Amino acid sequence: MSILISSIATLGILGLIYGLGLAFASKKFHVEIDPKIEKINEILPNANCGACGFPGCAAYAEAVVEKGVEINLCAPGGTEVTKHIAEIMGMEATTTDRKVAIIHCQSGGKNNTNFKYDYQGIETCKAAILISDGPNACNYGCVYQYDCVRACNFDAMHIDDNGMIIVDKEKCTGCGACAIACPRNIIEMVSIKKRVHVLCVSEDKGAISRKACGNNTACIACSLCVKACKFDAIHVIDNLARIDYEKCVNCGMCADVCPTSAIFDPLKEVRAQKKAAAKAKAEAMKKKIAEQKADENKEEK
Repeated sequence: MSILISSIATLGILGLIYGLGLAFASKKFHVEIDPKIEKINEILPNANCGACGFPGCAAYAEAVVEKGVEINLCAPGGTEVTKHIAEIMGMEATTTDRKVAIIHCQSGGKNNTNFKYDYQGIETCKAAILISDGPNACNYGCVYQYDCVRACNFDAMHIDDNGMIIVDKEKCTGCGACAIACPRNIIEMVSIKKRVHVLCVSEDKGAISRKACGNNTACIACSLCVKACKFDAIHVIDNLARIDYEKCVNCGMCADVCPTSAIFDPLKEVRAQKKAAAKAKAEAMKKKIAEQKADENKEEK
């Protein structure tokens, strides 16, 4: 019994000593955390997507307070989070245009892709492109293994009935996770205000890229878009038309003249309809004037 009591007493004394030691250490080596860091971390979306350039939301909050990093780098949080961070930091909010993912490829689905072989390997894009540059004939386009869809934490990317990847711009936060996951770098984060895009990434010569594209929408580097643009906003580099979004004004003139529809503009059809309506109106007016003159000539006779 005495051995049991002495053992318990020894353990109790050791526990007390260690507890006092830990209490002393916690006081001695305590690091004060700026309450602003905790406040900012609480309002961040905790997506930990890395779009801000830091490994997580906590790291970004710390960088904002201690290193003076810009407060508008949280893509998922957007303007609202930037506004709250500005209030916490006691500074003016600086906002940027919301960005969304643009997939620069109109092929990649099971029904609009030319295949070199039937890929049956690991279902990831990174694995697929290691075998003969991928299963699709175009060595630049989407390989339809959907790494980007799996990388999206916001349910902003979906696969349609044809196997094509569709971006839901309402849900897309512009975090860039999908772009990082794409081994062929065909996804770009672009301001939502920009609506004209070159949906092709092939740098092959025109005849080759056109033959390889299963959707028949490859850029053939004809330079008609360059000639049509009045703002020096598009150039052909390495056999591919590339838009300078800083200069682009969304006029859509490049899309109007593109012979393969490699350049996408959602208002292209609207402009075509207006142009056709204006032409029809002009012809009707011309016809009416001609009829009036004919009537006047008859009266004079």
